[in-house]
Amino acid sequence: MSDDEYFFLNPEHTDPKRLKKEREKARELRQSSWWKQKIAQGLCHYCGRKFPPKELTMDHLVPLARGGTSTKNNLVPACKECNAKKKLKTPVDELLSQISQKPENDE
Repeated sequence: MSDDEYFFLNPEHTDPKRLKKEREKARELRQSSWWKQKIAQGLCHYCGRKFPPKELTMDHLVPLARGGTSTKNNLVPACKECNAKKKLKTPVDELLSQISQKPENDE
């Protein structure tokens, strides 16, 4: 997926009231012992590199603007670089991008 690609966003997913509610849930989870244990490991979910816990951000695997929620199964620690690079991509978008970049086999 190129940097100039954009997504058509569902208005239901980008409703300001919904986004505010989900961000509030994320703030609450950020204070939880569950999240503190996740970042204590110091690993970025995407690149696998180790960071001091304070340098990791909370990332939504499926972004809120694409229908994601602030639940434990949708939240991962990410380094700032990976989080910024991911933008509005989902795990499926990333897989499709990797597949499309593979050279075709001429056998």
